Amino acid sequence: MNGRILIIAGSDSGGGAGIQADIKTVTALGGYAATAITALTAQNTQGIFAVQPVTPHFIAEQARRVLSDIGADCIKIGMLHSVAVIETVADVLEELAGGIPLLLDPVMIAKDGTPLLDQAAIKTLKRRLLPRASLITPNLPEAEALTGLKIGHPEAMPEAANALLELGSSAVLLKGGHLPGHHLYDLLMMRDYKEIFQTQRISTPHTHGTGCTLASAVATGLAQKRLLLDAVRRAHAYVQEAIRTAPGYGQGQGPLNHTHTVSPLEA
Repeated sequence: MNGRILIIAGSDSGGGAGIQADIKTVTALGGYAATAITALTAQNTQGIFAVQPVTPHFIAEQARRVLSDIGADCIKIGMLHSVAVIETVADVLEELAGGIPLLLDPVMIAKDGTPLLDQAAIKTLKRRLLPRASLITPNLPEAEALTGLKIGHPEAMPEAANALLELGSSAVLLKGGHLPGHHLYDLLMMRDYKEIFQTQRISTPHTHGTGCTLASAVATGLAQKRLLLDAVRRAHAYVQEAIRTAPGYGQGQGPLNHTHTVSPLEA
């Protein structure tokens, strides 16, 4: 077991996204996952039906107890549901997480279209957390919400990624899965380097949790002291295989196969 990752995110009762996907991913890639849960959701492959927020005080308590004892080699942030939660998490990071790489997955819109952050929270996210991030991993709707730019084709992605860098993050992994077409384009943009990951679109409805999974896979690589480009390349390959071998559970957008790296023990 190599690399400690503190994940600050919401829970997915269906197990395909959120904290559940994060823990599976980190474990499958050989890391150690600890958590600070920000919200409970009642959801399955067909959508989110209810959200129960966790109080900012208790979120902070979870994070402080992990950081002051176990520690972390990387911190991955997912769903933060309010201004108060974002401010609290930022305060805890300033207090206890100096020098620890931060991967921010700016979860704003669920795959079923459910909005998860209001405008005040988005502004607070941009002010308090984006400038501290080693990497942010928005999808296209999230990038549009952060920059105000319309991203309707792959050629628009570099401009959006540069606009995101201007918000303060050290690097951006812009996920292009919302664009139509047979090919998918993800863009890794740093201040002095960029790389486009082009893959064939896999024809499947079972893609629930791809964003959480990709972000946690990269965070695991960073915690294991991989260079960012290497961490992203491994994470990208891991997610592609997890989609290709998805088990097909549920009547809607099903989960990935997070355990394709794992060989069960024989009885």
